[in-house]
Amino acid sequence: MTKLVEKRTVDMQIIGDWVEPQTRVLDLGCGRGELLDYLVQTKQVSALGVDLDFSRVTACVLRGVPAYQGDMITCMAAFPEKHFDRVICSRTVQELHNPAAVIAEALRVARSVTVGFVNHAFWKNRLDLLVRGRKARNAVYKTAWAESRPANPVSVADFEDFCADHKIRITRRVLLGGDWKTPCRALPNLFAGYALYDLTK
Repeated sequence: MTKLVEKRTVDMQIIGDWVEPQTRVLDLGCGRGELLDYLVQTKQVSALGVDLDFSRVTACVLRGVPAYQGDMITCMAAFPEKHFDRVICSRTVQELHNPAAVIAEALRVARSVTVGFVNHAFWKNRLDLLVRGRKARNAVYKTAWAESRPANPVSVADFEDFCADHKIRITRRVLLGGDWKTPCRALPNLFAGYALYDLTK
């Protein structure tokens, strides 16, 4: 077991609160494995990460976190229905080529799916577009339009409409303000900087 992750983000803690101890967790777009490492240490989960980037998968393995390098849907297709207790898609959904297909497959292989994303309709992003007439460039959206990140900018309203249209049940949600720390208590599509959802079919 590696050293406990010292710096835990608020969304990491929220996801950790949602994860039951000693369950099976699949992290889509796992990056360098910080979240899974945290869950292994705090909840003793059976973890598997998936990422396209070989260097990130290597970083997971060096942490002692098993990871698959390749396509998310291809990876999930290898597992039977409800094999995992939870699939996590944290800070990933807006980068996916086909997020609807990934979420549908995640709901097939898991009892619940956690999705977290930056709210593209946050008021500062709207103001940036209105005043500058250009793609938002800030601490969250660091790339130019030609670099296609995010490929599918999503808002709180977009995501909740998607869930309603696809008959996906939102069992709980946490909406954070622009600092990604304090709760957003009103008009989340305008004032939430980050959103976390727990989903079931």
